[in-house]
Amino acid sequence: MTDARFLQIHTLTPYTAALLNRDDAGLAKRLPYGGVMRTRISSQCLKRHWRIAEDPHALHAIDGVEAARRSREVVTKRVIGPLRKSFPDEVVEVLEPEFQMAVYGDKGTTRSARQTLLLGEPEIKWLAGEAERLATESKGSAEAAKSNASAWRSGFRANVKALRDQTALPAGIEGALFGRMVTSDPDANITAPVHVAHAFTVHEEEAEDDYFTAVDDLGGDEPGADTIQETELTSGLFYGYVVVDIPGLVANLAGDRDFAGQVLHNLIYLIAEVSPGAKLGSTAPYGRASLVLLEAGDRQPRSLAGAFETPSLPRVAQAAGNLAEHLGRLDNAYETEEDRRVMSLVHVEVPRAESGSLAELAKWAQGLPL
Repeated sequence: MTDARFLQIHTLTPYTAALLNRDDAGLAKRLPYGGVMRTRISSQCLKRHWRIAEDPHALHAIDGVEAARRSREVVTKRVIGPLRKSFPDEVVEVLEPEFQMAVYGDKGTTRSARQTLLLGEPEIKWLAGEAERLATESKGSAEAAKSNASAWRSGFRANVKALRDQTALPAGIEGALFGRMVTSDPDANITAPVHVAHAFTVHEEEAEDDYFTAVDDLGGDEPGADTIQETELTSGLFYGYVVVDIPGLVANLAGDRDFAGQVLHNLIYLIAEVSPGAKLGSTAPYGRASLVLLEAGDRQPRSLAGAFETPSLPRVAQAAGNLAEHLGRLDNAYETEEDRRVMSLVHVEVPRAESGSLAELAKWAQGLPL
């Protein structure tokens, strides 16, 4: 298919006795829907685990991919830090605030005031090279460093824009997929072509407070536990939803359609296989999708969350049936005629969908941008 604008990715994924995504109180994140409370996994949590996955299908396993770093400390650690070994402190101390303000805005000299910013490796390497050049040209003079840095900063936006225009992935693969917002430099903003919804349980939340103890091995015959704690554990079948704006993805990858296809191929695997869990040592929160449904078309996307407005039983078969039934009603009402592929561990008749393995679905998605 050459005219698909959007790829929609729907998943049903089970997790048992886990704490996948916590709020500020250490409890599982939640979402009210359909008159009941559901367990939730935030889109930020999902995207982070897909970004950093160490996997045969990781984004960084793709040839030509540039990485990115999300931090308040990029200038401190990657740009200015290396200069301290080779240049006088008085020169480095003059350069640092100019670079902090150029990257993070006028309040960038204070760490707590900086925006946690995503910068691609091409941008970081360019900044580090510029800092080294200015330090070298200052010839040990703090006064010269101040003059050079001031002149450099006045042309910063034009120069960094030229860099971004001439570089395929200036903000790394993370910026190309999930976008970037820079309040101090609107020209650096990137529109995200990958849109990720918060995942939620198709049924009412299932949670339990886990009371546990730790025994002091050297405590001898002393009775009782050395430590008594309590944590929340949840179980659930989660509905996940992702939309990819295919032309937007191709544009962010400098028009390279083959590259965009490889990204889609790997993204399908990551969404189906990578778990977002914390507390790895005590819960082993690993799971894979029981159902993956792909839809390609040119009409505005629409979630299938409505299939679970009335809470389902926490069973894959019933949830898959509810999803297929809801999709059929949408087809009858809107006649959008998306092209569909489905992988399911349970028998389900998804309207107009060809069944296949995850590998077959990923290969099909790879061909969409071509």
